[in-house]
Amino acid sequence: MPVVSMTVNGKAVSADVDSRTLLVQFLRENLRLTGTHVGCDTSQCGACVVMVNDQTIKSCTALAVSLQGADVTTIEGLAKDGQLHPMQEAFRQNHGLQCGFCTPGMIMSAIDIVKRNGSKLDEKTVREELEGNICRCTGYHNIVKAVVAGGAAMGA
Repeated sequence: MPVVSMTVNGKAVSADVDSRTLLVQFLRENLRLTGTHVGCDTSQCGACVVMVNDQTIKSCTALAVSLQGADVTTIEGLAKDGQLHPMQEAFRQNHGLQCGFCTPGMIMSAIDIVKRNGSKLDEKTVREELEGNICRCTGYHNIVKAVVAGGAAMGA
């Protein structure tokens, strides 16, 4: 079995993995970081979104061995010193979740939206940009509010 080594949430990790192991499986099963969810296994829902080398990817489509030496950030790596990331806090304050299953992927995608579009977001942009993330519980109203508020907080 190949050995894969990478940095996950600021910590060096290494493990023997089957060459077919997906990044989402590596995170959840090998590292026990269960905040990254498996929703569809087909790259449609966005529940598995993480950042790899500061780019968001759907971790159900990437082989762990292909990310040798990568820097990976999961939802668990966002809070610092007991303080939620501004986007996490915005989701909390704006009730941008219901069951919470899609929330980690939504938050990771939302941070990327702000990085690419700036901190002053409008609802139309947020709705278009979240197209690859599915929430089965809500009408997205509070999710969109949370992303707009999170963007503003990230820009402050």
